[in-house]
Amino acid sequence: MRNLRLLRNGGCRPAAISGTPQCFCLGAEPGTILVGSQYGLLELGSARDTVTREVDLAVEGFMPEDGSGCIVGIEDLPEQECVCVATAAGDILLCNLSMKQVECVGSVDSGLSTMSWSPDQELVLLVTGQQTLIMMTREFEPITEKQLHQDEFGEGKLVALGWGKKETQFHGSEGKQAAHRKQVEVSSASAWDDGRPRVTWRGDGQFVAVSAVCPETGARKVRVWNRELVLQSTSEPVSGLEQALYWKPSGNLIASTQEKPNRHDVVFLEKNGLLHGEFTLPFQKGQVKVNELLWNADSTILAIWLEDLKVDNSNPSSYVQLWTTGNYHWYLKQSLHFGSLEENRLVSLLWDRENLYRLHVLCKGWHYLFYDWHWTIDRGIGENSQDMANVAVIDGDKVLVTAFQHAVVPPPMCTYELQLQQAVNQVAFHTDPKHSGDMAVLDADNKISVYRYGQSTMSDLSVRFGAVGGNGFKAAVETPYLDKTHRVDVGSNNNEVMNPLGLRFLTWLPDDSFLVVGQGQHAAQSVLHHLTEVPHKTVAEQQRLSLRLSVPVDGEVISLCCSPATKTVALQLADGQILKYLWEASAPVLEPWRTSSGYAVQFPYPCMQTSITRIGGEEVILGLTDRCRFIVNDTEVASNITSFATYNEFLLVTTNSHTCQCFCLKNMPLKALQAGLSSAAARNSETLRKVERGSRIITVVPQDTKVVLQMPRGNLETVHHRALVLAQIRKWLDRLMFREAFQSMRKLRINLNLLYDHNPKVFLENAENFVRQIDTVNYINLFFTELKEEDFTKTMYPSLNGSSKAQSHQHPDQKKVNLICDVMRVAMENIDPQKYCLSILTAHIKKSPPELEIALQKVHDLRENNTPDVKAVSAEEALKYLLFLVDVNELYDYSLGTYDFDLVIMVAEKSQKDPKEYLPFLNTLRKMETNYQRYTIDKYLKRYTKALEHLSKCGPEHFSEFLNLVKDQNQYCEALKLYPPSTQEYKDISDAYGEYLVQKQLYEQAALIFARAGIFAKALDAFQDSGSWQQALCMATRLGYTKDMLSSLARSMAGKLVEQRKHAEAAILLEQYTEDYEEALLLLLEGALWEEALRLIHKYGRLDILETNFKPAILEAQKSQLIFLYSQKTAFLRHKSRLQVVRELKEKTCESLQDYETPNCPKLDLFSETSSVVTASDMNSRYSHSNSRISVRSSKNRRKAERKRYSLKEGSPFEDIALLEVLGENVRAVETVKGDIHILLKQLVLFGYNEQAGALQQALEEILQLMETSIPEIWTPDLQQSSVNLVLGPNSTANSIMAAYQQKRMVTPVVQDPELLIPPKLNKSLQWKLHLLQ
Repeated sequence: MRNLRLLRNGGCRPAAISGTPQCFCLGAEPGTILVGSQYGLLELGSARDTVTREVDLAVEGFMPEDGSGCIVGIEDLPEQECVCVATAAGDILLCNLSMKQVECVGSVDSGLSTMSWSPDQELVLLVTGQQTLIMMTREFEPITEKQLHQDEFGEGKLVALGWGKKETQFHGSEGKQAAHRKQVEVSSASAWDDGRPRVTWRGDGQFVAVSAVCPETGARKVRVWNRELVLQSTSEPVSGLEQALYWKPSGNLIASTQEKPNRHDVVFLEKNGLLHGEFTLPFQKGQVKVNELLWNADSTILAIWLEDLKVDNSNPSSYVQLWTTGNYHWYLKQSLHFGSLEENRLVSLLWDRENLYRLHVLCKGWHYLFYDWHWTIDRGIGENSQDMANVAVIDGDKVLVTAFQHAVVPPPMCTYELQLQQAVNQVAFHTDPKHSGDMAVLDADNKISVYRYGQSTMSDLSVRFGAVGGNGFKAAVETPYLDKTHRVDVGSNNNEVMNPLGLRFLTWLPDDSFLVVGQGQHAAQSVLHHLTEVPHKTVAEQQRLSLRLSVPVDGEVISLCCSPATKTVALQLADGQILKYLWEASAPVLEPWRTSSGYAVQFPYPCMQTSITRIGGEEVILGLTDRCRFIVNDTEVASNITSFATYNEFLLVTTNSHTCQCFCLKNMPLKALQAGLSSAAARNSETLRKVERGSRIITVVPQDTKVVLQMPRGNLETVHHRALVLAQIRKWLDRLMFREAFQSMRKLRINLNLLYDHNPKVFLENAENFVRQIDTVNYINLFFTELKEEDFTKTMYPSLNGSSKAQSHQHPDQKKVNLICDVMRVAMENIDPQKYCLSILTAHIKKSPPELEIALQKVHDLRENNTPDVKAVSAEEALKYLLFLVDVNELYDYSLGTYDFDLVIMVAEKSQKDPKEYLPFLNTLRKMETNYQRYTIDKYLKRYTKALEHLSKCGPEHFSEFLNLVKDQNQYCEALKLYPPSTQEYKDISDAYGEYLVQKQLYEQAALIFARAGIFAKALDAFQDSGSWQQALCMATRLGYTKDMLSSLARSMAGKLVEQRKHAEAAILLEQYTEDYEEALLLLLEGALWEEALRLIHKYGRLDILETNFKPAILEAQKSQLIFLYSQKTAFLRHKSRLQVVRELKEKTCESLQDYETPNCPKLDLFSETSSVVTASDMNSRYSHSNSRISVRSSKNRRKAERKRYSLKEGSPFEDIALLEVLGENVRAVETVKGDIHILLKQLVLFGYNEQAGALQQALEEILQLMETSIPEIWTPDLQQSSVNLVLGPNSTANSIMAAYQQKRMVTPVVQDPELLIPPKLNKSLQWKLHLLQ
């Protein structure tokens, strides 16, 4: 659906040159051509109207001086720095234009009719006057010579396998009569055929085709030869085959022309000589002759040079037509009319080899022209839903218009077509968004036809329906009508030589004036013409456009785009400079386009497509080069963009990686756009989607979600880009257009949660409006079933521009789904509860937890209230629908839980259950007393709390059953709530509960339950087992124990307390309840409770015990403490020195590994870092294997194995960690005995043992000082830091661990217990020393 647009044109016309041009070729220097005339060879430069260099061959004697000479071939040879010229007389000349030297490298006596060089300039083919072919090398050494006319077919002749005659074969659609058809005689060549052979090479230079008139039949034949001049094939007899011949550069077809009885065709031949397709030229038979056909270098455009045949006493007119193909249809895209003046007749035309879309034309009057084309899509730029999203395709004198708002019609079909009088060259849509469907069409006669939408008084015959037409129905699409035709007189002076397509970039401005760009006085100049209508008093068929303003532009304008919003036009010059034209200004002028910061914008590369839009609030100009570079202002943001389109605040692009991306430019800075277009950007599913390879954007349908793409073959595809879909849905939801939003979401599979999540507050306030708009029960049910708790504006559909209106819903205590279900249910009940009955049921079921009882009750009510209303849903339907939502067995259980047997039977009937199963069960239930019946149902449904409640109401005769159920289901707490504390039932339940707790070894809780229920004997045992001796004595008192019994009880409990090392509590029992203070004293001395022992000694006046027991005990305690402190000090020093050795060894190991690292060897660097980690884990795994037998034992043994992992054995992998652990234990052990030693010191001083006390105090002080100074050396700051920032752990990843190791450049110990890396704390606040001992 692309058109060819003229990018620029130029040329030159040197004055006062003798002779007429005969042929030309392109020079090696850009912008130069080499022209051969009957007198010699000259070089023209397109930038200057003068001859730069020339060689006069007549003076040299190679051409006759009377002007009768003829040059039949010319080729520039850059490597030899000369031009090869072939004359009709048979001379082959090498001309050096710089030195003005001519060398004759060969001569053919019979003369030459054609010279043709291969594309690689390695071979040259000559056709002589004796109809022979001579193949020569680039040094003009003959390879071979062959006769042009051969009798045999060639090497590619098909081999007949003898499977019957041609008459007996299948003839397809031609039918059986084709078997009896006689061979038609081939007609001779046309009268106007010059009879010269035509030569064309395949693009790769491997084959050459020659068309020549057969001397026997007088008709033309095409023969294909290889590089060694071996005949490959001969064309089948083609009646009326003409002289034009050109091999498509891509190599698959040879183009020629054929005059048929009723039409004139361009035909295509394959390499094997068979015909393969054709298209018809838009002329009558015998009206024109085709001089030449030329493909451009990429085989996309076919240029045809034609001349009129029927001419009465006047010169024939010349035309050049440019044809393209798409979807197997040939389109005439451009038609250049050169008029009938003799000096405007064409001599030759050529496509450029470097610039694929540049066409060179040479006229007889020495007028040289070139035209640069590029592809464009002509589309309307409206933004409202009234816009038809029209795209116009030029096809000769027709414009094919497709209205994508109405239907996506694949080319070459269309919605409607406009028939014009002349061939069309340009189409411009109105830039006013309100009239974006209106079109202005510029034809080859420089007339602008204006087509408008609106109320026309009569049907326009020039507008015809295309694919949407047809018989028997009326098309709903509106068509435009021809409003008026304007004549454009700008730049066409009859005295000047005709220059077709003098005007380009036709733009229809919103004020109904036109802008066109014309060629300036000089080569690199343009003129911007502003044209307006001339008001006529009489309505004329053709009105003339007057020139309001002409603005000269210093540079060639190569693109023009318009922004109706800001009323500006942007012009791009060939050097990349951007100019701004404000058409509504009082004095319109051209000024440089400047950014908001004030500097002038200049594209780094010339762009074929430009557009004006806003990015982040600033007006910018977008450009796309033919090399896929995408430019914003003067910044290249991407280099893989194949097409783009802007729509509202969106930018859509297609990329070389076969994706279509969509960006919201509203709040997006340029850097964010650049990052989004780069391949390294994170792929958001909303902005990017895959498309077919080679897709290009044709148009975006406004106020819709359709993006129309065209594939390379020409077929169309419509995609609904997720970003556009969501943007449109959000707009609809903001306008409360719920129906449109819902239909689009349902069709395009957008999650319906967005209806609520987009703006919860608005949705809840407009729930009734939503129900009324959606209206359909099925759609409302669909909405309910898709509801989920998550906020989809944060997860699946985050807003592109970050301006989402979604808020956390107003009721944080309520779940989202429950809230929507309640609000919607109330709305539906207000509107029409009967119509929306099924939706109301869905609202109950969808809640969490589901309100199945209420739903079932509503179904039951429907059954009871059997209304004759037609709209009302029957109970059967409602139940059937409910079974669709909920599992039938679950529903059966819920219905049973309502204790409504009618409802149960109604559900059971709809299920697959056998009546023999459920009817006896229901009949049994019916016979029971109400409470027992409900108990049975609840027990069946495993609702034990309710079952107990109903069973407790059944009387004392069912209490044993009650108690069994309580014991089975452990429902003791619930059971206790059902009886008053004073009843026997309460006591029985408490007894059972206490026994249960005793089994669980929860003795204290069991004792409390027993005591509360008055079961004191069991309470006493439980308190004894729990170690609560105070409560046990209380229970003994409640049981009326005698003094002896209490004494015995106290002695037994004291024994247990001593086992638990609770000497103080045991002493209290012995002293107060057994009155055995001596035994109590011995226990206190055993527990080192010196002060309490002294109290008892003095209380009972037994000072003799001081000498016999007390003093020996404190002296023994002093000795044991000294031994303990010495052992701790020795162990601490040993472990500390070993830790230092281990650390030194590890550092040496690390250094030896790091010696291998070099800055230029990243792999070794990685290895050195990972090796330590791998080694640690390796050791870990080795250790775990050795403990595999242990790991299956008890948890106690498992913990033991965990501790054993850090072995103190020398050389073990975690020896340093094990040493840290032991050193920490040493410090903590000494720290714990400080309080005990303080009390012991006081007793030693009290009884005069100052020496022993001083020794003990000094020993403790020394070891504490040693530990205090050693702690910073053992637990270094690096070690403490690594414990804070652990690299390992459940939240770590492989990458984070590696990054941490590389950052630290050291091996951090792999520790399972990070607390081992934290130094132990010394409590300095405890004042343990005695001043009198210092």
